[in-house]
Amino acid sequence: QVQLVESGGGSVQAGASLRLSCSASGRTLSSGGMGWFRQAPGKEREFVATITGSGARTNYADSVKGRFTISRDNAKNTVYLQMNNLKPEDTAVYYCTARVGYGSAVYQYEYDYWGQGTQVTVSS
Repeated sequence: QVQLVESGGGSVQAGASLRLSCSASGRTLSSGGMGWFRQAPGKEREFVATITGSGARTNYADSVKGRFTISRDNAKNTVYLQMNNLKPEDTAVYYCTARVGYGSAVYQYEYDYWGQGTQVTVSS
């Protein structure tokens, strides 16, 4: 089994930056794709970003492209989400997710493990 624990969420003003971290324990996922999703109040969970096992390839939702950066440190079994120029519409619970498969993925059903989520609140 794999446990994913997110950290780094908080409340910030619009324009600020936050870096989310997701530490994986249990089975090593250095070869598996990982991603971030988010869920705003009253809305469905949506894709944010994904990264391949090696970290060589990434993919982003259009709404965060150019502002968010996903990265990973396989030696630490950790994935990051650097969020810059935050907007009120970025307010959501952010979930880290991991898959056994190597490639990146944009659909929830493609992932095997999920964290509990961390709250990000952006005020105007």
